[in-house]
Amino acid sequence: MAGIIDIHTHAFPDLIAAAAIPALEKEGNIKAYLNGTVSALLASMDRSGIEQSVLCSIATRPEQFDTILEWSTTIRSERIIPFPSLHPADPQLLEHLQVIHDQGFKGVKMHPYYQDYFLDDERLYELYGKMSELGMILVIHAGYDIAFPRIRRADPQRILDVCRRFPELKLIATHLGGWDEWQEVRRLLTGEPIYMEISFALDFLDQTRLRDILMSHPPEYLLFGTDSPWTDQATTLKMLGKLGLPETLLEQITSSNARRLLAR
Repeated sequence: MAGIIDIHTHAFPDLIAAAAIPALEKEGNIKAYLNGTVSALLASMDRSGIEQSVLCSIATRPEQFDTILEWSTTIRSERIIPFPSLHPADPQLLEHLQVIHDQGFKGVKMHPYYQDYFLDDERLYELYGKMSELGMILVIHAGYDIAFPRIRRADPQRILDVCRRFPELKLIATHLGGWDEWQEVRRLLTGEPIYMEISFALDFLDQTRLRDILMSHPPEYLLFGTDSPWTDQATTLKMLGKLGLPETLLEQITSSNARRLLAR
């Protein structure tokens, strides 16, 4: 299938990947499918027939901004679309958002668990407003995280509240709207104009529930994502294909929705 875009992947500089992947595997009690390098991601894309991947970084400390931005600049290509990261405790949060925008990046990644914040924290409203004004994409980890205690930091209700307060914000809720909170996703988010990508959901939900959520959501707000290296890109594509979705919807999920979103 040509033209596939994976909206949610991760990689690290080669030297960092060698230490980061084993540490993250231990934290989450999970095994990575790749070694965490950009070259491994590109090889996986080649095997899977994926044209482009959005590579999401996560700043675990505010002072990592410059390093992540510089690395994002060096790896940017026709196939790799980096999303640098902003840390909510960064005293120059809005200035750094402007730098990311001015350097031509389409969006940023934030993670409520690794960055210790709540999605609906009012201190972030100014950031959300500025991102809406600039037309930038915000990819957030949604739902629980396997490596952390079950504190509700980015649950479906918080996602809905933020998106309603900032209707122009291009927020992508990963893991089909909220990892392991899919009953609430179905009740609160399905049918809303909120972007959801599918990573780490196909492995945990039965096909009936998956198909129900996907078929009940606005088709233009669904995206293909894998969270590579934590799942295999080719396997995720195969699992998606087995759901028996209409071909037009499958094409929207894997290609045209992301292409339209990234082109703005």
